[in-house]
Amino acid sequence: MELITNDRFQQVIKYIRAMFFIGIILSISFFLLVGGVWIYAKSKGAPPLSVTQSSIFYSKDGAIIGEAHSGEKRYWVGLEDISPYLVDATVAVEDRRFFTHHGFDPKRIGGAILADIKARAKVQGASTISQQYARNLFLVHDKTWKRKWEEALYTIRIEANYSKEEILEGYLNTIYYGHGAYGIESASYYYFNKPAKELTLAEASMLAGIPKGPSVFSPYADSDRARQRQEIVLQSMVENGSLTKKEAEEALAQPLTYGNREHLPKEFMAPYFQDAVRAEIRNVLGLQKELEMGGLHIYTTLDPTLQAIAEEEVEKTFDPASDMQVGFVSMDPKTGRVLALVGGRDYEESSYNRVTQAERQPGSTFKPLLYYRALEQGFTPSTGFRSEVTTFQVDNGRSTYTPHNFNNYYANDVLTMMQALPLSDNVFAVKTHLLLGEEELTKQAKKLGIHSQIKDVPSLALGTSPVRVIDMANAYSVFANGGKEVKPVFIEKVVNYRGEVLFEREKETKQLLDPDVTFVLNHLMTGMFDPALNGYMAVTGNAILDKLTRPYAGKSGSTETDSWMIGYTPQLVSAVWTGYDRDQSITLWAEKHYAKNLWAGFMERALDNKSVVTFAPTEGVVGVQVNPQSGLLATSDCPVSRLSYYIKGTEPTEYCMAHLEDVKEEEAIPDEQPKKEDKKWWKRFVPWM
Repeated sequence: MELITNDRFQQVIKYIRAMFFIGIILSISFFLLVGGVWIYAKSKGAPPLSVTQSSIFYSKDGAIIGEAHSGEKRYWVGLEDISPYLVDATVAVEDRRFFTHHGFDPKRIGGAILADIKARAKVQGASTISQQYARNLFLVHDKTWKRKWEEALYTIRIEANYSKEEILEGYLNTIYYGHGAYGIESASYYYFNKPAKELTLAEASMLAGIPKGPSVFSPYADSDRARQRQEIVLQSMVENGSLTKKEAEEALAQPLTYGNREHLPKEFMAPYFQDAVRAEIRNVLGLQKELEMGGLHIYTTLDPTLQAIAEEEVEKTFDPASDMQVGFVSMDPKTGRVLALVGGRDYEESSYNRVTQAERQPGSTFKPLLYYRALEQGFTPSTGFRSEVTTFQVDNGRSTYTPHNFNNYYANDVLTMMQALPLSDNVFAVKTHLLLGEEELTKQAKKLGIHSQIKDVPSLALGTSPVRVIDMANAYSVFANGGKEVKPVFIEKVVNYRGEVLFEREKETKQLLDPDVTFVLNHLMTGMFDPALNGYMAVTGNAILDKLTRPYAGKSGSTETDSWMIGYTPQLVSAVWTGYDRDQSITLWAEKHYAKNLWAGFMERALDNKSVVTFAPTEGVVGVQVNPQSGLLATSDCPVSRLSYYIKGTEPTEYCMAHLEDVKEEEAIPDEQPKKEDKKWWKRFVPWM
């Protein structure tokens, strides 16, 4: 008996030893497995937590003007910008032990298994927030063992490489709340028209219950079931210690006011402008990939007030039955900021942007570029040419060119530059162009930001080479900015969803043009609105004089198929093109005036209640009273005189004698004095006169 007991004792000892060693082996294997998995997770590195999100466009005052997304409205916000009520509610109802487990909750898994066995069906989920996040980020929502294994690996990698706060932030920004709203910020705007950080307890508890089944628990889908789900969320918060029972009851009793379901940011304002911003993001900033992934916060230069005025003026100006189109842009000349842009009359009918994409003949709006170069080369406002039908030998004498004035009106006399510009005399412009050399205007245009291919031909002085509206607005902005370099700016700053600045506009500028010459040109261009410069016809701004209440500089232009008006003050530049997309001729009188009327209406409203600012003379110029017809110093006998500015040393020194009365020729030039050589000043420039 004792022997048997001893044998059994020996067997028990052996069994215990075997179990001990097996336990050690299993423990070591378990820790090796866990350690190996953890090392694997660390070695694989942090999986990217970025998802396709909506990119948001902001106006210059910080208002949301639109968005870009790939069908999922999603906006990333930091955990600090989410209501604490929403955070607590989500953790309580989705994963109470989120902050203590390492990606998997064994207790919850065991409970789910027992519940499923009891019901003989899968009735309870056991996925933690980390598991759900891994699934949302990387996996398809099928129920295969392969997907389960991949989910587990991704979960381990996420837990091994990110903090709980980072995981929770990502989860709340990626889960689906129904009706196309992904992430809590999108959902908060959709349901309650407010950012997530402003959600109340009642609102937060309602939203926290939706991801369990968006098609079932959305208050828009079934208000009763949504309220029942809200009650479950609040009870979970009480059980989790986030709320007292009384606070939960008060929140449940609080009535909820929902939005009109139209408050998610969308492409509702300035769609042509937004397209231009997208093009800038892709082609200039090189952020195509970031735009596709989304999550960008794009701070633009758009002024919503000016944009609204521009759109209203377009609608008011055009006959609804007309098929004419429009390209309108307004810029701040000091910074280049594009403040308003209308690329067509109806974006839904045509998204073709006639400001940034179309190239049209600028007509006489190209002449100021020519006259700047002429002033720089020694011309003055008093330089004169005869305005008459003139045929020029061009192309080394192999061909001829005969420009014509509007309606074939000519002065048939000498015309000064100060009159030729506001009267838009074509003969004067071509003579200037040929005298300077045809390549000079091309160089000047490129210097001022004209990117189109333009040809060195005699007719270039009349704006026959197509250009873009945005480039012309840019060139005029350089004039308005006193000759300082300026380029069109659509974007101030681009920030990704993590707050990292990807782009910020540089604000340094350089002097591109001579400031003295630029001022002289600016003053010349105010002549478009000055009746004192009327000559063989009225100044081209005469038709809108009664609409204007402050000084402007500007130039209009027209071809058979294009009508332009570009004008400015030191505060604002606006350019308008009107015409038909298919080069149809503009024949109706009213249609020929659309551009000017639109420009005048916009500028007056845009500058309303702003101080009147004029161009201040620079140190290198001098102003004198001049007879605009002769270009000489005006006398009290001249019927018209105008204050005109010249580069110091180039101003006229002779007085106009054309209107002196009762002065005999022999009294002006006594017989005993030798007759002076004819030194008419235009002889220096025009040997054919």
